[in-house]
Amino acid sequence: MEEEYEKFIRRMNPPRVVIDNDSCKNATIIQVDSANKHGILLEVVQVLTDLNFIVTKAYISSDGGWFMDVFNVTDSEGNKITDEQILDYIQKVLGSETSFTNSMKSVGVTSSTDFTVIELLGTDRPGLLSEVCAVLTHLKCNVLNAEVWTHNTRAAFIVQVTDDESGLAVTDPERLSIAKQMLCNVLEGSNKAREAKTVVSSGVTHTERRLHQMMLEDRDYERNSDYCFVETERPDVNVVNWYDKDCSVVTIRCKDRPKLLFDTICTLTDMEYVVFHGHVDADGSKAYQEYCIRHIDGSPVKSEPERQRMIQCIEAAIERRVSEGLKLELCTTDRVGLLSNVTRIFRENSLTVTRAEVATRGGKAVNMFYVRDASGYQVDSKIIDSIRNEIGQTILKVKCNPQDSNRSNQESPTRFLFGGLFKSKSFCNFGLVRSYS
Repeated sequence: MEEEYEKFIRRMNPPRVVIDNDSCKNATIIQVDSANKHGILLEVVQVLTDLNFIVTKAYISSDGGWFMDVFNVTDSEGNKITDEQILDYIQKVLGSETSFTNSMKSVGVTSSTDFTVIELLGTDRPGLLSEVCAVLTHLKCNVLNAEVWTHNTRAAFIVQVTDDESGLAVTDPERLSIAKQMLCNVLEGSNKAREAKTVVSSGVTHTERRLHQMMLEDRDYERNSDYCFVETERPDVNVVNWYDKDCSVVTIRCKDRPKLLFDTICTLTDMEYVVFHGHVDADGSKAYQEYCIRHIDGSPVKSEPERQRMIQCIEAAIERRVSEGLKLELCTTDRVGLLSNVTRIFRENSLTVTRAEVATRGGKAVNMFYVRDASGYQVDSKIIDSIRNEIGQTILKVKCNPQDSNRSNQESPTRFLFGGLFKSKSFCNFGLVRSYS
């Protein structure tokens, strides 16, 4: 009965979207008002992220059965969003209850009737991606799209494949069973202590959300003694209880990057915490996020182990997408076995892939690889030149090298509760401060 009442309230009060290109000189302001439900904040952020918007500021407020989010966004070049088709799309996706509810499952995801989705999880090691691709090629599977994340000695893959002869999804049960077994053997390698998993499905999934879920379930947040993360790049996460308000406050300071907001909100949501007030601010190269949260049962963080686990999980969510090493872009006509050949060349030249984004668009392969020396040293430019000569100078390009950028120690942050909230006049105008008085 309660669920039916909530549905009635949402039908009577569909989401309202206001897009303002006049109030701020350097960003488009998107305000979303809607009936509240668990996960709706993530759904909104997911839409903005899938459109490759950069969120420079955000203000989050919910009061009982209603919530309001305000986002300052730009495109990837730092410009306002002025394309009428995109603005109409935002209104359509976020502006009605029916469209809003259904679109969250499909934004950024192609219909899976034409391909098979393979999820892989195992222990990371040099050459792993090459071995996985070799198995798929051996099984006469063509990789259409793929995303690979590595973190804390673990690796997670989501791969969309087709039969290389028919170009359709692979559906033969025996063939899929063989694929699962062979891929599991590759993922296990010599490490029997950590489980390897292979899941084959035809269901639609949001790739980046699913990668977060896979690695969270795999407990990649538990620090491994073999894992090394650059100390100056480590995010600063703090969680404290605000007892008189019966809630917990999470503060995050780290280097800013695209999709950071999605990563943190995704993890809080999957850990079953509700953000009912928040402030996000990206100032230059640094990002500051502050969330007032409760568990979905209404309680704040209850114990020190729970607090430590939350900190570790948020740190891991931020670190998973941090790309260590050299960024290489491959763009060429797609063909069967292309990914297998390229990753084999990387492996033969002692390069390991720390993250990869593989996409096929209109017969073109557009792939991004983040690579580093398998021994942990900086990538030798002579090796890169040799690889580019073998693959093709115009096909494989060096985009950037994060190690060459100047890394300065971040100043020791002073933690404070909702300090950003009080210094933002617009935040107060939305009534967030009043709700705490």
